This record gives sequence, C-alpha cells and structure tokens, in this order.
Amino acid sequence: MDQKKEFKSGFVALVGRPNVGKSTLMNRLVGEKIAITSNKPQTTRNRISGIYSADDMQVVFIDTPGIFKPHSKLDDYMGKASFSSFNDVDLVLFMVEPEVAGRGDQFIAEELKKASVPVFLVINKVDQVHPDKLLEVIDSYRKLGNFMEFLPVSATEGIGVSDLIDSLYKNLEPGPQYYSSDQITDRPEYFVVAELIREQILQLTDQEVPHATAVAVERMNQRVNGKLQIEANIYVERDGQKGIIIGKGGKMLKQIGVKSRKQIESILGEKVNLQLWVKVQRNWRSDPFFLKSIGYDKKELS
Repeated sequence: MDQKKEFKSGFVALVGRPNVGKSTLMNRLVGEKIAITSNKPQTTRNRISGIYSADDMQVVFIDTPGIFKPHSKLDDYMGKASFSSFNDVDLVLFMVEPEVAGRGDQFIAEELKKASVPVFLVINKVDQVHPDKLLEVIDSYRKLGNFMEFLPVSATEGIGVSDLIDSLYKNLEPGPQYYSSDQITDRPEYFVVAELIREQILQLTDQEVPHATAVAVERMNQRVNGKLQIEANIYVERDGQKGIIIGKGGKMLKQIGVKSRKQIESILGEKVNLQLWVKVQRNWRSDPFFLKSIGYDKKELS
C-alpha cells in the first residue's frame, strides 16, 4: 500500500523585472485569476499572495512588483515591496525572459545573493525560443549566482509548471496548512476588485494614463435587489487624464465599467452593480499620505 506523502508548506516569492510574466505564472499556479496582467510594465504595484493547495502541499506565492530604478515615491514603494519579500519567505523564484542576462537581471541576481533561502531561476516564455537558446541563457545566469534549480516554463501555455510544483515539494519543509484549501488569495475582496478595475484601465488606455491612475473601492457591503453595490474612485494626476478616462460622452468610463464588472462577477460569483467616479489628485504618486490612504503603506514592509 502506498504510504501517504508528507504534507509540506511554505511561502515563495516571485521576483523579476517588470513584464516577465510573474502574475501570469501565479494565476496559472493558483488556477484562478487573482493578479492582474497586462503587456505594460509595472502592472503589479503591491505584494499579492496567491495560495496553491494540493493534498500534499500548500504554497503561498507572493507576486511582487517588477524591479526597476525608482522615479517616484510609488516606484520606491514598489521596489521596497519586492526586496522586503526576500526576508520572510522559504524560497525565491527569480523569473526571467528566455534571453542572456541583461543589466536589470544582473542587479536582481546581486540582491538575491543576500537572500538566506534557496533561489530557483525560472525561465519563462520558453515556447517562444529554440531549445539551444535555453542552454546559452542558463550559462549566462550560472555566472551570476548560486541557483538551486533552473526551470524552463511557459506561464501562458502551462509548459513546465508541474515540474516546478514537483521541485517546490522537494525543497520545502514539512509544515501546516495555513489557509483553507478553497482560499486562493490572502488579499481582501475589495483589493482584488480595485485591481480588476485598474487592469481594464491598463488595457484600454495608453501612454502615461495607466501609470498615473489609482483605484480605491469606497463601498462594497450592500446588496440591492440581489446585486452587490460597489462604488470606486479612479484617481488621476491631471485634468487631461480625467478627460481621457471618461472619454467622449462618457464612452471610455462606460467601457471600463462594463469590462470590469464582468471580471468582478466572475471572481465573486455574484451579480454586481458597479459605479465609478474619476477624481483628480495632483501628483499622487509622490504624496506619501495619499499613497497610504489608498493602500500603499511602506510601514507594512519594514
């Protein structure tokens, strides 16, 4: 008779440059969409935890903002959110593109040398390159750090994901189940809702507008005629950006609302009435008091 496998658990940080596919991989591992994705860099601003549960293992994945040189208080917050995650996890997944290590990756690899936990190098988007190219990529990273494993994956196609899960099981310690097996994130629902609204802004607008936008859910606890009432503010930095978000005759705001509502209903599993307002908060990205008021609190990270 097969002996029951030992139950293991742990916290695993996903780190890397912007736009390497960290959120896509976390959504794939968790089996549901909890982190927003976009082809624009700096999509993830906060640490978001996704919970993978199986019969023999529970892994809490911490999806961190992409690491880059900061230009504002918000950028500084995002960088600190990423680096602070090295200190309180059991393992780090350093996610990279399938290309020879560049300066940004070299910088992260240097920082990871300070981590006192195992680091796996996860090479994403391998469906887009020839296998010979992978050997060249791996060689370039061998010179940069002491990586415990090199794992080729495709977060969009699911390639290599089961091997990644096997490697996690092999390297994590026996431990308790931290969350119930049906819980997929430790973030409150209002946080996920705000992120889903921001995702639509990222997808529907361009240039500076997506990055000058913040979303805060003001109310989300009342039901009228069986529909959950959600009220949210979209903050921008300038009047011109407000005009773009609202659009001609309110068309853009309506589109953002309709697409967000569908995603929110899918995640919450209930009907929603979503109301959005657009407000100008000048230079909010450099205002520590405002950043704190909408959930970017650096104290959480120290």
